[in-house]
Amino acid sequence: MGNPTVRAVDRTGARTPARGTGLAVSSVAFAFWITMAGTTAPTPLYPLYGAEFGFTPFTVTVVFAVYALGVVLGLLAFGRLSDQVGRRPVLLTATLLSACAALVFLLAQNVTVMLVARVISGFSAALVTGAATASLTERLGQDSRIKPATLALFANMGGLACGTLLAGILADIAPSPLRTPWVFMLVLAAFATLGVLLNGESSAHRSGLSLQFQPLHIPGEIRPDFLRSAMAAGAGFAVLGVLTAVTGLFLGTVLHEDSHTLTGFVVFVAFACTALGQLFVRTIRPGVALPLACLGLIAAAGLIATAMATGTLTPLLAGATLNGLATGIAVGHGIGGITTRSAPQHRGASVSTFFAILYTMLALPAIGVGVLIRETSLRPAGETFSAVVAALCLGVLLSLVRTGRNARVTPPGAA
Repeated sequence: MGNPTVRAVDRTGARTPARGTGLAVSSVAFAFWITMAGTTAPTPLYPLYGAEFGFTPFTVTVVFAVYALGVVLGLLAFGRLSDQVGRRPVLLTATLLSACAALVFLLAQNVTVMLVARVISGFSAALVTGAATASLTERLGQDSRIKPATLALFANMGGLACGTLLAGILADIAPSPLRTPWVFMLVLAAFATLGVLLNGESSAHRSGLSLQFQPLHIPGEIRPDFLRSAMAAGAGFAVLGVLTAVTGLFLGTVLHEDSHTLTGFVVFVAFACTALGQLFVRTIRPGVALPLACLGLIAAAGLIATAMATGTLTPLLAGATLNGLATGIAVGHGIGGITTRSAPQHRGASVSTFFAILYTMLALPAIGVGVLIRETSLRPAGETFSAVVAALCLGVLLSLVRTGRNARVTPPGAA
């Protein structure tokens, strides 16, 4: 039977791109979802790896941070690759890398191999993000009943949320908790690769391969708002990173909860609420969104500090929920500003710069917390980190207040 999405040949001899059959759209969305799910699958397994390989909480934060730094390098080196060679080859590469990372984790016998797997995961996430988002936009079109941006958001954040929850559940019910989740991820990644392979290319324009680092670009016309949004969203990402790295340690050593499903659920809530926050920002006036996000992040930091101080689960869940919502609002506000108010010729580089900042904030604070845990213990490290996050968000909030006050007192037409 012929492939229903195969490209036709027009009168000029050029191939026209495959458009949006339900199967093609589903295959791209699923590839996006499973690739991102594979990146958070290790989260509930870190305590098991620590016991198996005999490493410390600091090592866990390094293993996590290596992934985030891999994403940053991948975005800068390969962010425009799907524009150059097409969406389909990049999606195939991303899903194959996701399967490769699962296989490396499946065979891992030491920390070094885990680090290799995390770097591979980082590159897979960097490749799939731009290629899948662009492919969904091309296949669905902006007039589709299902908006491409919304589908991409749920595939992306839904994968991040579901990966950790699925791995936690499988680790609790499977006879081999460090193997079964990766067999599951490997099989799903193989199906995703097959789905992408069977569907045609969606891009009509390809510029040709030209590998070079994409220069960072902060749009001058919206520089203050860009930086404030990046700092607020980056603070939220820092909390997401620390939750991903040490939630299992907190539940195991402080609450004496050995449920991997519970660890996965806490992180699931954080990422799922980040997606909801990005949807919620569309209903908020632009001038209110970032101050609201800062207030939410400050409150979330207080809740997480309370959880550390009291050793209780409820404020941790509440803090994860609120941090996710506030982070989503800050991310949505920042991306909205870039796509509507920055120069069109620099939007791609500006978006890549924005996410490079976020993923750097995802990685480096996690290592800092690991150092604090090694020098003190988990609770004071968590409390100190929460205070730093709150201070950063308070600084952004005060900057917004000061800017608003200056705008009110400066007369129209003044220099």
